Amino acid sequence: MTENSIKYRLEQREIDNLSEFATKSRYTKGRKKPVEPCDMRTEFQRDRDRILHSKAFRRLKHKTQVFLSPFDDHFRTRLTHTLEVSQIGRSIARALDLNEDLVEAISLGHDLGHTPFGHCGEGVLNELVKGGFHHNIQSVRVVEVLEDLNLCRETIDGILTHTWGYKPKTPEAQVVQLADKIAYINHDIEDSIRAGIIAESDLPKDCIKYFSSIQSKRLDKMINEIINNSVGKPIVSMSEEGWHYTTKLREWMFKNVYIDSPAKLEEKKARNVIKELFYLYSEMLKPVCEESKIERVVTDYISGMTDRYAVERYQENFIPKGIQNGANEDYLFKLAKIID
Repeated sequence: MTENSIKYRLEQREIDNLSEFATKSRYTKGRKKPVEPCDMRTEFQRDRDRILHSKAFRRLKHKTQVFLSPFDDHFRTRLTHTLEVSQIGRSIARALDLNEDLVEAISLGHDLGHTPFGHCGEGVLNELVKGGFHHNIQSVRVVEVLEDLNLCRETIDGILTHTWGYKPKTPEAQVVQLADKIAYINHDIEDSIRAGIIAESDLPKDCIKYFSSIQSKRLDKMINEIINNSVGKPIVSMSEEGWHYTTKLREWMFKNVYIDSPAKLEEKKARNVIKELFYLYSEMLKPVCEESKIERVVTDYISGMTDRYAVERYQENFIPKGIQNGANEDYLFKLAKIID
C-alpha cells in the first residue's frame, strides 16, 4: 500500500482525527484468512460491504421484529431495525470521534443469525437444540461459516457481544450494544401505538417526564445521555439516571407488549411452525446425513429462513392440497375454440 492510495489516506485520517480510544482500521487484529489488499477501502469498510452484499442481510427484510405478518408496511422488520441501529450507532460514534465504519459493520451484521418470527422463533430453537440457541452466536456462525465473509476480528467481536450480558472489546462494539437497545425500545413503542396495543399516555409517567412522550425527543434524549456521559472516556455508557429510566421503560415494554399482549397472539402458531419443521427436517436427513450433524444442519437451515418461507414450507408439508390436474386451464382453451 502506497502513501498515495485512497486507503492509506483514509487510515491516516482516522489516526489524525479520531479519539485516542477509537479503533483504527490500520491496526486491526486482522482476519482469519489473508486477503488481497484493497487500495480504496479500509478493512472495516470492506467488512461493511461484505455484510451488505450477503444473502443473510437481504433476508432480514422478511423477518419479524416484533409483529408477526403485520397488516401494513409501516411496521418494522428485522431489516429496518438493523438500519435504525446503524443510524443511531453512527450518530453516537461521530459525536465521540469513534470509528463509524466499524460501528456500521457491526450494526449491519448483528442480527444476521436471527430466526424467523423474531424472539419467538429463537425461543423455540433454544428449547429444541442441545446447548440452546442464541441469535448473536448464530450471527457469528453466519459470517464465519455459512457465508464465510472472513471479517475482521473486531467486527466479529461486536456482532457476538451486541447482546446484553456480553463485554465488548472495543468502544465501537459498546456503541452498538447500546444503540440496539435504544433502537428497539423506541421503535417498538411507536409500532405498538400504531397497532393500538398501547397509547402514549400508558407509558410510565416518570419515564415520560424524563424523556418526553414524543418519539423523536425521547430518542434524542437517550442518544445525548450516552454522548454526554462518554466524551473523553474509554468506556461508552449512558448516564446512571438515563439508564435507570431506559431500563424501566424496557421492563414496562416486556410486561405490556413483548409478553402476553395482542402482539403475541399468533406466536403459538409460529412456534408450532418452527417445531414441526425442525422434527420434519431431522427425519428427512437421517438417511443421508451423519446423525451427529443433523441438528446443526437443521438449525442452520431453519434459522436462516424468512417468516414467509417458513410458512410456505409448513404449508407444503403439513397442509393437504387438492389434486392439480390443470382442468381449469384446459377448459379455458376449449372455450376459446367453441365460442364465436
